[in-house]
Amino acid sequence: MGTDIHAPLGQNRKARPGPAGPSRFSRGTIAFTLAAIGLLGFSGWTALTPSGLRTASLPIPAEQTVAEAKADQKTAEAGDGVRRANGLSGARVEETLTENGNVVRKYSPGARDGAGPLIIEANRIGQDARSAAFPNEDLLEETSDGKIPVIGLDGTRPMDQYARPWSGTRGTRVAIVLGGLGLSQTGTQRAIRELPGEVTLAFAASGNSLPRWMQEARRGGHEILLQMPLEPFDFPQNDPGAFTLRTDMSEAQNLAELHSAMARLTNYTGIVNFMGGRFLSNADALEPVMRDIASRGLLFLDDGSTAQSLSGTLAGAIEAPHAFADLQLDADLSEAAVLKKLDELERIARRNGTAIGIASAFDESVDAIRKWCEEAETRGIEIVGVASLAAVPARK
Repeated sequence: MGTDIHAPLGQNRKARPGPAGPSRFSRGTIAFTLAAIGLLGFSGWTALTPSGLRTASLPIPAEQTVAEAKADQKTAEAGDGVRRANGLSGARVEETLTENGNVVRKYSPGARDGAGPLIIEANRIGQDARSAAFPNEDLLEETSDGKIPVIGLDGTRPMDQYARPWSGTRGTRVAIVLGGLGLSQTGTQRAIRELPGEVTLAFAASGNSLPRWMQEARRGGHEILLQMPLEPFDFPQNDPGAFTLRTDMSEAQNLAELHSAMARLTNYTGIVNFMGGRFLSNADALEPVMRDIASRGLLFLDDGSTAQSLSGTLAGAIEAPHAFADLQLDADLSEAAVLKKLDELERIARRNGTAIGIASAFDESVDAIRKWCEEAETRGIEIVGVASLAAVPARK
């Protein structure tokens, strides 16, 4: 038979003619392959470049470049020959703009004048407990009377440096100020050692051994004030003593007395008046004194003893740090009476959020304040230094 019927199935068959199929390498396949190769190449390039960007960079135009930070103007030369500067001083800053718009900054030490080590001191609020008994020399000005407070070259104020730290929770807060420290050795020692560190202590300008008591008080955690005698209405029959500022003295005379008193103590956050009904009600006498106090980075605490006081009005006008006592705690001198006043102070604080009470360093006052403070925390009261309650204008 002439057919292929006996041939093995599927072998030696001739291909049937028909339309040609698509090629294995179509246009779509080629395009996909090229795209994959490009993606792999880009991935490899970015992997080999550390930043994922080209190493070359373009400089920022001159008007946008910080080529070098100027040396800090606020540097001081201390008596020991060591230059001091705050933490923003002496750095060189170079900026580079990369192609993708990011700015890369390079910081390096800048050149400085003078010999010896450079001490970098960060600006901080409050003083470390380990050094609280020692003054910050950068916050003192040497005068003919001695060293008196001054705002540091980096802007740090004594009222910031020596303030007692607090929680910052903005709960019910009470400040208690005990005045008359330094006049009686036994009374001063007892107040410092028995009262908790949260109580602010005010030392009389005419007191004795003030540097010694200051150190002991600061080691105990107390914030301190300088108590300045001011002229009362019945002066001279009622004389507050040495350093008294008077309305019949010139501005220069009053400032001289103020600076003499300031030099007797360090590490205080402000001034509190002792007496002073006439002086506090006389704007011409009071204003230059308050300006000087504020210019030195100190607060002024008005003890609230006279309704005619202009301290609050003037403080607002000249933007001076200021506080006003809400209650005199020991006008009636007995432990029970002082405790009642402290309870009243607590009611004021709960109503207003804060309150300031002031007392003198009598045994009855110390005993009552100690007992009240022991219980206050259990009632949700935070006892704070007076500086934390002062109205402080924003720095310009």
